[in-house]
Amino acid sequence: MDSPSFFVTLQQIIDEFHLENVMNYEKSNEIKVISTDVNRPGLQIVGFFDYFDNNRLQIIGKVETTYLQNLTSLQRYESFDRLFSKKIPAVIITRDLDIFPEMIEAAKKYETPILRAKDSTSRFMSSLIGYLHTWLAPRITQHGVLVEVYGEGVLILGESGVGKSETAIELVKRGHRLVADDAVEIKKVSERTLVGSAPEIIRHFIEIRGIGIIDVKKIFGMGAVKDTEKIDMIIHLELWKENKHYDRLGLVNEHTNVLGINVPSLTIPVRPGRNLAVIVEVAAMNNRQKKMGYNAAEELNQRLMEEIEKNSL
Repeated sequence: MDSPSFFVTLQQIIDEFHLENVMNYEKSNEIKVISTDVNRPGLQIVGFFDYFDNNRLQIIGKVETTYLQNLTSLQRYESFDRLFSKKIPAVIITRDLDIFPEMIEAAKKYETPILRAKDSTSRFMSSLIGYLHTWLAPRITQHGVLVEVYGEGVLILGESGVGKSETAIELVKRGHRLVADDAVEIKKVSERTLVGSAPEIIRHFIEIRGIGIIDVKKIFGMGAVKDTEKIDMIIHLELWKENKHYDRLGLVNEHTNVLGINVPSLTIPVRPGRNLAVIVEVAAMNNRQKKMGYNAAEELNQRLMEEIEKNSL
């Protein structure tokens, strides 16, 4: 999925994958990559440009190089000239292969960077696509708290003052990890996966009313924080409403839609005396158990149905 609202600079890609800047191109910070897809321009080398997306990074590997070696110098230059004239972001040569002089000539003409990677083509493309999907993923910022509890990413939502941050601190004290407090940046990295993180400026900080801002990493140690976490479930905290019916069995599976993905969710009423940290722990373990194929509510319901059927005979 391409997302023109977000971009990653070519220099960031060069730094991430330790690419060789063959032409010493100095404007890599100005080139914005906006496509999560890449292209191996085999068809374009022979002149076929229908449905060609010039926003994609172009990857040339051993197959393309072997074909180009069988062309004359003029034919190679014409191929590269056609490709570079499309104003592509960059060409990346894999396997540390040699660069054709005709490619460099065409790249200089159109001011297009040429980069080189040491990895095999398939491995490099896989890593690059994963990187682009993460950086260019659709995203929103949600007011809430994200914690990792028993390996489950739990997003805690609720009105200001309901106790989200206090619950997070109690969870950290019990050995779990804080990912984000107050503002949670949520990215849709695939059609089934949401990943949450904290904005860089407030990462590892948490606000407790009456105390103020504290640095969780400094107070509780490195093991108490995490930079990113997949969102496995959402817990909505709300002040207890006497006339509202709250689910007591758990037979109905609730979901909250975030960026087009339905995430399992619970609504937990808050009132004095309830240990929210313990409730969140149990909810996380129960959610994990459901993913592994066991549902306690359905098990109890099955037993009740069997008992009713037995007594009716």
